[in-house]
Amino acid sequence: MGSPIGIRHLQAFIEVARCGSFTRAAEHLYLTQSALTANIKQLEQDAGLTLFDRTTRRVVLSAEGERFLPVAQRLLSDFTAALTDLRARAQLQQGHVSIAGSPSVVTRLLPGALHQFCNENPAIHVRLRDESAGSLEQRVLNNEVDFAVAGNHSQQPELEYSPVLRDRYGLVVPSHHPLAQKSSLIWKDVPSDHLLLLSQDTGIRAQLTRFSQQDHIPIQFDQVRIEASNPASMAALISQGLGISLLPALAADVHSFEGLVFIPLEQPRIEREICIITRKGRALSPAAAALLDRLQVHLKQAPLPAWVSPID
Repeated sequence: MGSPIGIRHLQAFIEVARCGSFTRAAEHLYLTQSALTANIKQLEQDAGLTLFDRTTRRVVLSAEGERFLPVAQRLLSDFTAALTDLRARAQLQQGHVSIAGSPSVVTRLLPGALHQFCNENPAIHVRLRDESAGSLEQRVLNNEVDFAVAGNHSQQPELEYSPVLRDRYGLVVPSHHPLAQKSSLIWKDVPSDHLLLLSQDTGIRAQLTRFSQQDHIPIQFDQVRIEASNPASMAALISQGLGISLLPALAADVHSFEGLVFIPLEQPRIEREICIITRKGRALSPAAAALLDRLQVHLKQAPLPAWVSPID
């Protein structure tokens, strides 16, 4: 009986699938081709299935191999993340932390917390990603970041969402717009013409769509002429007089919105929750946990934009 199936077999399988060649995969893994072939053969024998279809010119995944590939990638990712956590503990919080945030979070909330954290922990290297909510959730699922700070985009069952802030929706208009002097508006008074919205792959647009479908807010999506992929682009469009937009207060409080006016909306009052997003069942490394603690303290103490409030 051979040795049990382990990480080296998963690494061999994933690399052959990626390269489509035993020769190139062996070079990338610094193995002899015979050793790599033996690993694949043992994996196939243990599974009782053929994972690759081999021809004289190429190696491709079989149907069973196609189904197994994402499972193998997840297992290897989990193992790598767990080993990284153990090493971080052994190094007494010296190492790397990867976090992600939506554009407004990265711009408005994270710099103050990171400044304090880096002063307190100079040996820890921090990697920060700035992406849309849907992409951030996938980064956490894939163990590419320790945690993310963003809206709840899709309620992934494998993720934990811990709300930390409430972020009120409002209308953003140029300073010379007829509505700019209003202290608040109700949703039915939002003009349907010249309405600009973020694109459908953003968490903000997804939430507005849900509320519209539930008849909570009257938005005529078919009348929207221009969409933008991020708030900064939206600010430029509004500044050029191309229209007005619906955004949460935090997204409209960054530098690119200077000179524009945010008007909170009522009846109903709609808010998004800014959450700490982690993967269920995975403990944070000491370094990541320390950064998360610093961020939570910062959010309770730091001044927040109007219409943004902490959740106890």
